[in-house]
Amino acid sequence: MPPDTQLHCTTLHTNLFHGLFVSPFSQSVSVQGLEPEEATLPNFGEFLKEVQNGELNVLRGVYIPNVLAFAVVQQPADQAGYVSYKAGEVTQFRMPTQFGNVGLLAHNDLCGRYFFQFAPGQEACLVYGDGSVEYFVITQMLQYQAFQPDNPYSDFRDLSSGETLTAEQVFRKVYTGERHVTFQTCIAANGISGWGRIFVIAKPAPLHFRPWSYLPILLQRSLP
Repeated sequence: MPPDTQLHCTTLHTNLFHGLFVSPFSQSVSVQGLEPEEATLPNFGEFLKEVQNGELNVLRGVYIPNVLAFAVVQQPADQAGYVSYKAGEVTQFRMPTQFGNVGLLAHNDLCGRYFFQFAPGQEACLVYGDGSVEYFVITQMLQYQAFQPDNPYSDFRDLSSGETLTAEQVFRKVYTGERHVTFQTCIAANGISGWGRIFVIAKPAPLHFRPWSYLPILLQRSLP
């Protein structure tokens, strides 16, 4: 984490985006992301019922035990830079779906602030409209400084290695390749809201993975 980092972001720049993400368009379900000290997150069964709406292959929620339970909304087809400003919502980045991957965007004065709490080994569950669940495990956290914070095509510096990458190289590194989920928000530092970016990568849970904390729910759903 860079010095003087502040978890506040009023704009979120992502590769191949144009302008600021200020569209008021959004849709909502009632699930809210809550601070652990303020309230208890819903259990997985409650969350599963809350977000599903019968839509096949439409991502509706993301759940990480003891960290977050957020609704997922989709970007409008004509608004590639849209990111929800509603509490308790993250936005599915449309472009990575072309590569078979999932991108989840949030402003870090809202849901994105929880992305800094992630750690390798944590479970991440994606819930779809028909109630199906896809399981992932967080494997990597990448942080970059933008050399030109106001330019979405800025080059970036990897904060762990010092390597310089173009915007296209960063995009390909975090959003292409084998099936995975990427959580993205921005890093504010030194008085600059778009100083950098954080990307948290989660890969499919291994075949031997057994989500014991959710097993009663899955068994219930399998009964005739």
